[in-house]
Amino acid sequence: MAIGLTEEHEALAESVRGFVERNISANVVRTALEADEETRPGFWPALADQGLLGLHLPEEHGGQGYGLLELTVVLEELGRAAAPGPFLPTVLAAAAIDASANAKARAALLPALADGSRTAALSTAGGLTGRREDGLLVITGTAQPVLGALLADVIVLPVNTDEGEEWVVVDADTLTVTTLPSLDPVRRVAKVEAVDVSVPADRVLDGLEGPAVLDLAAVLLGAEAAGVASWCVTTASEYAKVREQFGRPIGQFQGVKHKAARMLIVLEQARAAVWDAARALDDAPDPSAGFATGVAGVLAPDAAVQTARDCIQILGGIGFTWEHDAHIHLRRALTLRALLGPTKEWAATVARLGLAGHRRPVELELDDDTQPLRERIRAEIAELAAIEDRNELNTRMGDDGWTVPHFPRPWGRGAGPVEQILIQQELKAAGVRAPSLLIGAWLVPSLVAYGTEEQKERFLRPTLRGQMSWCQLFSEPGAGSDLASLSMRAERVEGGWRLTGQKIWTSMAQFSEWGFCIARTDPDAPKHNGITYFLVDMKAEGVDVRPLKELTGEAIFNEVFLDEVFVPDDCVVGEVDAGWKVARNTLSNERVSLSTGGGLGMGVPELLDFFRDVEPDPIAAVEIGRLLAQGQSIDLLGLRTTLKQLSGVEPGAEASVRKLLGVQFNQDVADHCWAAQGAAAATEVPMERSGIVARAMLFSRAMTIYGGTTEVQLNIIGERLLGLPRDPEPGR
Repeated sequence: MAIGLTEEHEALAESVRGFVERNISANVVRTALEADEETRPGFWPALADQGLLGLHLPEEHGGQGYGLLELTVVLEELGRAAAPGPFLPTVLAAAAIDASANAKARAALLPALADGSRTAALSTAGGLTGRREDGLLVITGTAQPVLGALLADVIVLPVNTDEGEEWVVVDADTLTVTTLPSLDPVRRVAKVEAVDVSVPADRVLDGLEGPAVLDLAAVLLGAEAAGVASWCVTTASEYAKVREQFGRPIGQFQGVKHKAARMLIVLEQARAAVWDAARALDDAPDPSAGFATGVAGVLAPDAAVQTARDCIQILGGIGFTWEHDAHIHLRRALTLRALLGPTKEWAATVARLGLAGHRRPVELELDDDTQPLRERIRAEIAELAAIEDRNELNTRMGDDGWTVPHFPRPWGRGAGPVEQILIQQELKAAGVRAPSLLIGAWLVPSLVAYGTEEQKERFLRPTLRGQMSWCQLFSEPGAGSDLASLSMRAERVEGGWRLTGQKIWTSMAQFSEWGFCIARTDPDAPKHNGITYFLVDMKAEGVDVRPLKELTGEAIFNEVFLDEVFVPDDCVVGEVDAGWKVARNTLSNERVSLSTGGGLGMGVPELLDFFRDVEPDPIAAVEIGRLLAQGQSIDLLGLRTTLKQLSGVEPGAEASVRKLLGVQFNQDVADHCWAAQGAAAATEVPMERSGIVARAMLFSRAMTIYGGTTEVQLNIIGERLLGLPRDPEPGR
């Protein structure tokens, strides 16, 4: 789990980790913390020899010719170590110089910054003014606080002139640099004063503008913030595994487990946001880059601060001591956020750009070598697009494997990850919709994996054609999230089984032809054993469906009573008493379906539509921007998961956290839009400009319940991804 996704990025990260282990020990950091004054760290020559300072700079200026994305990989690792020294200030200043149109400044300054023989700092703080005299820009004033200024040979500064803001590079020895009491003593800030300092034309960074500098800062400071958050997540979870209270590890307590899980969630959001912002700047000119960097500015610094605070909370008293390193990372996180500027300002920028139509698209771009495969797929889909009769099209798509192309033939097309993406893209481009399977989509993988050939032909084929409707008969009044506690019994009779019991929260049962059901066939077996998976005819004698009126006033859920309902042996899926394995397959596929978004609830499009042609006030703009940043990060997590699958890498935390974030986001958007109606929110009448009604807000309450409640999902993230101990069995 890191910002970088490719094997090359992992190799780079591993190399930097190795350097950190050899050169930036806890003692090195402590020495910087306790020092009377800041000095260039002893490892600086060795770090410069790694070539990392010029990773993002052109080869013609002594750099490695890579991009900001590679630099973020390095900064994440150094941030994890809370590394002292001027690496971040130097690479940020170098990136700003490289972004300017002043070729002389780039040629004169960048080589020494790339090889580490000179260091730099950059200030985003105003306070300097300039006037032109005899072809020189004469600057006066004070800028503070400036990160790394005490160790810098040159400093990049903004200057207000009659022509507007200009950026200059000034030798530090022509300035007065004074240390400030720094919140982060490991890497300190300073005050920079200029009194009639003359700046020649070859040190004026023509073409460099303040927003571009802030974009660079959002990416590079955000990358280090992700590293800080990573250290905090690891430290807190490892401590929670071994620290015992009340006779068990504290990580077993849900309060601790959920806090650690939420720490991981915001870390993954920060990584995704910084990753995309770096890509956007590397692809310059990209008109959507400002939106991407704004999202990073909203999410990454806050993630570092939140995880640092939560880390100390989980550590308890030891985390509050000077001797523990937790406060070092908290100080680093708070400093990064302070230097980058208020989160609310970044959020307002995101809102402004998003509402103006400048949201950065989250798209997957494939290599050119996929073009022959794309052309073949496009030609086949063109034949589908020519079919006018919907029933005929559904039959063709189901029989030819287009409905679930990733499944093996004959049910799918045996498509690998790349081909699946191409099929999705070409179907969308041609306007061809696959048959709607609804809840039947959750059953399909289980039938493919465990069904007999007769069951596949009888049930799978019509389902893939969209001709057979299904409901899921899993939850019971006493078995919701703890599904294995189900009590519906199935008794053996001649030719099959008799099922008796009650199911609840069964969506669409009143409209379904068939249901997939689990029932207990061996009541004496352990909890997860003695369960069998059945296919139930919803029109069979003894099936009683009773719609449940929901808080929206509608009835999608149902109670289903089964009174000695006969299910023949040929409707048992998998082995008798081994149905939990089949059910787990169904449940996992249900969650994947939900996490990829199926048009349920309100998301970013609905949010933008609601505020279309409306000028939000400053407070509302901040909230809109935060929501847009959340929505963008969720889409980016999905893209990162897909890219990992395409490269053959096992998806990490991105896939696991996306479902939880997605449903919470849908709920938050619905709540916000409803409340934004003001007094009109007291009615259920839609507003003309948006069509938003109270129903959307009310329905959203279900989103953090179905498919696994938020609390259960947090348990899963804490246990499976962070390795925290599982909850104890009842009675133990």
